[in-house]
Amino acid sequence: MNRNQRGIVLVQVVWILAGVMLIAAAAWHFVDRFRDHDVQFSTGYQAVLLTNGAVYFGHLQGYGGHQPVLTDVFYVTTQTSSETKQSTNILIKRGKELHEPDRMYLNPQQILFVEPVGPNSRVAQLIAQTK
Repeated sequence: MNRNQRGIVLVQVVWILAGVMLIAAAAWHFVDRFRDHDVQFSTGYQAVLLTNGAVYFGHLQGYGGHQPVLTDVFYVTTQTSSETKQSTNILIKRGKELHEPDRMYLNPQQILFVEPVGPNSRVAQLIAQTK
């Protein structure tokens, strides 16, 4: 093999190695992208705001994945007294409905944001009162 042929073989090897590295990097990117990356929370309850404006409080699992689940779910509703016309916000535990749900499977595209419920917050205090 002469010097010119060795140079051509070397260039071919370099291109093959570059192609293999590019394919490996692309495969790593796609595998990592489709794998669930669950976020862990430091507080017991989270506030979940959905795109329809609804806010739910509960234990959120699988956030960052394909199917987050909210358990021990609460929501706030407003009641107005017919006598005084005063409005009061009340925390309601989900599960008292006719179908008695024990969890909510959430569409991750419908979650605007998630915030921790502080252990000393009014919501945490109201949840503790229901226990």
